[in-house]
Amino acid sequence: MNKAEKKPKTIKISIIASLTLSIVFIVLILMFTIDPSEINDLFQRDIRYEFLFVAVLLNVCFWLVWGARLKVLSNAIDKNVKIGLWESTKIVIANLFLAGITPSMAGGEPVRIHLLNKEGMSIGGATASVLGERLIDAIFILMIVPVAVFIFKDRVVTGVVNLGITIGILVFIVGVLLFLYAIKNPEKTKSFLIFLDSKLAGLFNKRKKSEGAKVVKKINREVDNFHNSMVFFIGEGKKSFLLGGVLTVLLWSTGFMIPSMILLGLGLPPFFIESYAAQVLLLVIVMMPTTPGSAGVAEGGAAALYSVLIGSSLIGVFVLLFRLITYHMNLIAGAIFQYRIFKSVASFSLDMIKKKK
Repeated sequence: MNKAEKKPKTIKISIIASLTLSIVFIVLILMFTIDPSEINDLFQRDIRYEFLFVAVLLNVCFWLVWGARLKVLSNAIDKNVKIGLWESTKIVIANLFLAGITPSMAGGEPVRIHLLNKEGMSIGGATASVLGERLIDAIFILMIVPVAVFIFKDRVVTGVVNLGITIGILVFIVGVLLFLYAIKNPEKTKSFLIFLDSKLAGLFNKRKKSEGAKVVKKINREVDNFHNSMVFFIGEGKKSFLLGGVLTVLLWSTGFMIPSMILLGLGLPPFFIESYAAQVLLLVIVMMPTTPGSAGVAEGGAAALYSVLIGSSLIGVFVLLFRLITYHMNLIAGAIFQYRIFKSVASFSLDMIKKKK
């Protein structure tokens, strides 16, 4: 089986795994939290559909704010490339599909880099924009996590959730440190990438020396582009970086409002502050490289965190609606946009990320 055949097969396996895990965990939560005697009461419950509609609109706003942030960072890096809000938002939506079926949403980064490259940015500049987003996200989360932990300090949280939060925080810290090290030491970054490429090339295939020389040249060029772009954010482009930070707060705050709207839709108190804190802790958990799209992990984490707020009777319904809006809706929209761009949801490959001539 060649690479062209393996790629669609891998995508299909990831889709099946993520959707299966998500559905199974939602069903299990529903089974273990709904008393058969309460089913009639659930169907007779007064659902406020207007709040559920607002939750859907907030998710769309989440995409738009994300697009605005990507636009600001990308245009700041390359003055010769002007990316509009709709173009950057399309890039964001298209990235949602692979992000939703890969651990830590890592599959979305190559899509955004490739599409920014198609808009005229260098690979190094596009990479700096995308990893700049990750850096701002990490800084925001690390700053807000202590507040979230303080809010939940008197709540009963399971040991598994506490372990997940602890590991997630450590992963974030290590990731930020490695990121900063790569910025400060570009030559060592080049040496490591060249070494890694040579080992992988020897492990998976044999190639000519001329091809290896081209790869080394490309690594040197793109690491320089990336380093220069990140240094730009620290210096001349710091205003854009700060604006990106403001948009990041708005971005996640918009997303964190969705659960409160769902709670209002179910006729429950919104728990605005507690829900915001719960979303911060859940984000730390789902950003860890575990299952495709953190399926199963996200459902279990949401159930554990919100059960201490709303009890167990409606937790299954809440998790179902929460994941439908914030995960399955993203997956469907991402698949549609990725299909329109690549003509297939399985056609995107890392091999497509290349330097424009």
